[in-house]
Amino acid sequence: MDLAKGLPSIIADLPSVLNGLRIVRTSRPSDHVSIGKRFESLAASQPDAPFLRFLGTEVSYGEANLRANRVAAILKNHGVTRGDTVGVCMTNRTEVMLAILGAAKAGASVGLLNHHQRGDVLDHSQKIIEPKVVLAGAECAETVNSIPREDWSGTLIAVSSPVDLPQRGLIAGDRPESMSDLTWLEDELAALEDSVGETDFPDAAQTVGTETAYYIFTSGTTGLPKASTMSHYRWNRALAGFGLSGVRLKKDDVLLCPLPMYHNNALTVGLGCVLAAGACMAIEEHFSASKFWDQARASGATAAIYIGEICRYLLNQEPGPGDRDHSIRVMTGNGLRPEIWDQFTERFGIDRICEFYAASECNIAFVNAFNVPRSTGYCPMDFAIVDYDPETGEPRRGADGRLSKVGKGGVGLLLSGISVSQPFDGYTDPEATEKKIVRDAFSDGDAWFISGDLMMNQGLKHASFVDRLGDTFRWKGENVATTEVEAAVGTQPGVDQAVVYGVPVTGADGKAGMAAIRLHDGAEFDGQAMADALRKSLPAYAVPAFIRLSAELEHTSTFKSRKTELREQAFDTSIFDEPVYVLTKKNGYVPLYEGAERDLVDGTA
Repeated sequence: MDLAKGLPSIIADLPSVLNGLRIVRTSRPSDHVSIGKRFESLAASQPDAPFLRFLGTEVSYGEANLRANRVAAILKNHGVTRGDTVGVCMTNRTEVMLAILGAAKAGASVGLLNHHQRGDVLDHSQKIIEPKVVLAGAECAETVNSIPREDWSGTLIAVSSPVDLPQRGLIAGDRPESMSDLTWLEDELAALEDSVGETDFPDAAQTVGTETAYYIFTSGTTGLPKASTMSHYRWNRALAGFGLSGVRLKKDDVLLCPLPMYHNNALTVGLGCVLAAGACMAIEEHFSASKFWDQARASGATAAIYIGEICRYLLNQEPGPGDRDHSIRVMTGNGLRPEIWDQFTERFGIDRICEFYAASECNIAFVNAFNVPRSTGYCPMDFAIVDYDPETGEPRRGADGRLSKVGKGGVGLLLSGISVSQPFDGYTDPEATEKKIVRDAFSDGDAWFISGDLMMNQGLKHASFVDRLGDTFRWKGENVATTEVEAAVGTQPGVDQAVVYGVPVTGADGKAGMAAIRLHDGAEFDGQAMADALRKSLPAYAVPAFIRLSAELEHTSTFKSRKTELREQAFDTSIFDEPVYVLTKKNGYVPLYEGAERDLVDGTA
């Protein structure tokens, strides 16, 4: 492992690195820290500095603080008090960040609803966080209307957009007819006195680190989404670890963020890095491989945040003069595959990759602060990489009842220590929380969070990500719960049984979804109808890329071994004699053809 490469930048930024490590190691949950307090401090010290850029518009720290205060005032008028939850269902734009900050300034937690969800899944998500108010973007009308009005837990307030949203087909100021029964945030803001917002509410300064900053929904392994809790304390430590020690932005930097705000990378890492330096965040509606470098130039970006898929998509583009005609010098994210790491940095002229490992519910993180190629980096917190049972995915206990750590170069299951200084916030469901904890692992009374991820021990407290355990798999930067997809596939006409699993695809990050289904006797498979139905009931990333028609699917005590066999066989029809179909954009599921795997990776299927 080569640490020398990163030494020059580390030495130059040493005060920031040490400050970040100090905060990570010495901060306590009882400290008065919060997203709102951090932002208010920056707004007071640099009111004219740019904070947000979006589609040619710019908002300064001072203006954003004023507007967020006015949002907080509206929330308080609707009965939101400290400790309540405010739901936010909006796509990427300036107002989604103002909504998040406004809720934090009102002392509330933010529930970031995934605008790709619909119906029962969305209903489940909003009910487990019990929002007092939900701020719903006009561009999310279809999402909001997929749940009957009377089933929403909180008051719905619609939010229009002051600028066109081309990706959503929304015109500035448009108010969809289907949301005409709702109160509009703009109307309520217009009715406020002009002086409202000039003074910060006291809630942000009074917030204690143990209070919930926001909820990020994670698929977990139980099917329906779980609400992972992010405390202000954990967020502040992420700001220190990622922002001060790892990415190390400067005040005049601009971080390009094409990731949705309901994604932890955007809100915890992206916003944390920006507020650590008092820098600017350039928000994009969505990620576009063909427009990425144009967006970087237009926004003046000097940094960017990614998931592994983004890096591969960029490499798949035809080389051009714009590849190095940009100002981005550092990129941060997770999932950059080791085999394309050097190719990516060399082609696009990126000085430093700050790869990291983190999870919505995990209480530790690895950060590549030393610019070590092909590593998720260093973790200053308590963790262990241990031997595990491949069949169950559980930590393996020895004859003495204790767990065993793997040595340097070994691959094992990542555990993170749970203590007063390193608390595990868990989920809203106490039973789900307890299932993720192993106790008496190395000594009586200790407790460790089970990450569900395999890591390689690289030594010197460095590690690299290997794979995910369990039924949940990762595709296009999102965790996909197989039971949720199985439920969607299994309810389609003609389907008797369904088993869903992830399969590796050459050249792609993560694993693509594959469903093995048994049809009712006499039923015929309609690939177009199946694709249309699944696209309506599932997020795009969760729709299986492959479908295998199986004569039998076991649902006995040997079911797990059968699922393992299906995973291993994947879509290699040379080792089994059953038809396989692949998902295409225009024709739904069609018989697997030569080159389908390449087309799927390239996005041309």
